[in-house]
Amino acid sequence: MSNPFFEPWATPFDLPPFDRIEDGHFAPAIDAALDEDLRQTVAVAEAPAAPDFANTIEALMRTGGALDRVLGVFYNLAGADSTEAREALMRDYAPRLAEHSAAIFGNKALFARIDAVWQARETLDLDAAQRRVLELTHRNFVRAGAALDGAEAERMTAIKSRLAVLGTQFSQNLLADERDWFRVMTEAEMEGLPDFLKSAMRAAGKERGAEGPVLTLSRSIVVPFLQFSPRRELREVAFRAWSMRGENGGATDNRAIAAEILALRQERAALLGYPSFAAYKLETEMAGTPERVRELLMQVWQPAKATADADAAVLEAMMRADGINGELMPWDWRYYAEKRRKAEHDLDEAELKPYLQLERMIEASFACANRLFGLEFTPLDVPLYHPDARAWEVTRDGRHVAVFIGDYFARASKRSGAWCSAFRAQRQFPDVQSPVVVNVCNFAKGEPALLSYDDARTLFHEFGHALHQMLSDVRYEMVSGTSVARDFVELPSQLYEHWLEVPEVLAEFATHAETGAAMPQALLDKVLGAATFDMGFQTVEYVASALVDLAFHEGAAPADPMATQADVLAGLGMPPAIVMRHATPHFAHVFSGDGYSSGYYSYMWSEVMDADAFAAFEEAGGAFDPATAQKLEQFILSAGGSEEAEVLYTKFRGRMPGVEALLKGRGLAA
Repeated sequence: MSNPFFEPWATPFDLPPFDRIEDGHFAPAIDAALDEDLRQTVAVAEAPAAPDFANTIEALMRTGGALDRVLGVFYNLAGADSTEAREALMRDYAPRLAEHSAAIFGNKALFARIDAVWQARETLDLDAAQRRVLELTHRNFVRAGAALDGAEAERMTAIKSRLAVLGTQFSQNLLADERDWFRVMTEAEMEGLPDFLKSAMRAAGKERGAEGPVLTLSRSIVVPFLQFSPRRELREVAFRAWSMRGENGGATDNRAIAAEILALRQERAALLGYPSFAAYKLETEMAGTPERVRELLMQVWQPAKATADADAAVLEAMMRADGINGELMPWDWRYYAEKRRKAEHDLDEAELKPYLQLERMIEASFACANRLFGLEFTPLDVPLYHPDARAWEVTRDGRHVAVFIGDYFARASKRSGAWCSAFRAQRQFPDVQSPVVVNVCNFAKGEPALLSYDDARTLFHEFGHALHQMLSDVRYEMVSGTSVARDFVELPSQLYEHWLEVPEVLAEFATHAETGAAMPQALLDKVLGAATFDMGFQTVEYVASALVDLAFHEGAAPADPMATQADVLAGLGMPPAIVMRHATPHFAHVFSGDGYSSGYYSYMWSEVMDADAFAAFEEAGGAFDPATAQKLEQFILSAGGSEEAEVLYTKFRGRMPGVEALLKGRGLAA
């Protein structure tokens, strides 16, 4: 069978021909694309003409098309639908891809040309877009070690190669622990669980070929189990398995991997002249320095911890009233918090969930995008990479904008969490290219599929990222869509969550799965009234993770990351019944790659802005104010990384915000 990566794709919107792509196609396609990319890059480096923007910077942007095409498919499939063959390919190619990147960034002739264009920038009559990509290209080469020579350059290449291997290994170990652990449940052990959870556990059992329902480590199953199971001993079993991912000894243990990653990152930063990896990493972010990150996190930590401590006392009293002595434990918190929410807000997730149908929430996310930005979504009947995945054409005023793919259900072959990615990014150079964007989630299957309120927020969050990709309108792919500072990239996603809580959106789309009736006003009022319920817990588990991440990268690399984690939490006075949202051995944000390393704080940095940005709509007269939506698209969603994040936000809002709106939004303001 011919290899589709060596042919033009005669598919609608030039989508990958998923029905023809086999695992055996990837290796030859990647090999050929690597060779072609290197030839193209060397040709740019050795061009006889004097360097200028067109023959150096733009010429570099013309390289690597075949590599982008095959890797765009491969890595999306490897994350959303892994196979043994794909995992083996990831292990094999991680060091080779790192070495390929190092060969390009370490090409002295190429860097000399880029540097010559950079030095002459004031004389070149460049427009704003050209100046921006020149600045970023030069900066990226310098930060990758292009100015290093001899043994230092060789060591940098070796470090990058090893980090690529370790990040892949960390991810695959975590996936293995999540995939391989499950517990077959008896009917007696299912007592007290709501129907939606029983349905999801039966579906998970069927997927795994088990006799009956199973408890798994998928967040969409284990979290509601911890909320609803009255069997304390089973909650402890589930919680320990969930919290010990990557920390079980043997081949999938991630602790030594984490230690080696931290040591290599610190060495990499030192080679480039930085005092710490955090100083290196944060230099290009909005925060700028570790000190500014710590200042923000500590402003939030104190009120969050005070709230969590007060909540813990209430929950422990509830536990004692049930006849259980001893301390409140992490496997108790969600159970008693759910009982408290029902008592104080008369809000029961089992009552709420039938109103949060997956299909209706997808409709809601589309409808908000239509009212705000004029986007229309039409289902596409095209082959995709998995039967669970679905696609829509996105248009505006009859003009094609993008293809959106949604892949919503948990399965053993999918890594945990939720994310937005792209098979293809928007650009206008060297050719016009419309984006193909995918949202991947891990919701529980059911007939129909029902979401928790947190699930529904996740759906809106990831769709906010998708809008950032789909509405991108820039010339160069380098600054397209989500190619922005890490602590700015979460602004569109977190901002979009606010539309889920707009009463008219819930009134229209939160309809009962069986009766079709709209959510009663009384229940809607309870949902909105409980929006900040248990926010002390949620904030503490997040901020603790962000502070541990910062501590790992702020100074000398810790020889024992677990000891450092323990020291940081002890110094904070971490409430004993709350654990980090992501403990070190399963902290994929930080150790599967360096995207969020020293950067897990960025969700909160962006939240400072998203609270303020939604206030702009409210001040202008409502959540769908057209003038504010137009400004949001013009200065944030369509602009990508075409200017520094602070400049873009200030253009949208007129100023930068303080932390007050965040504390108010989380119900933590004094």
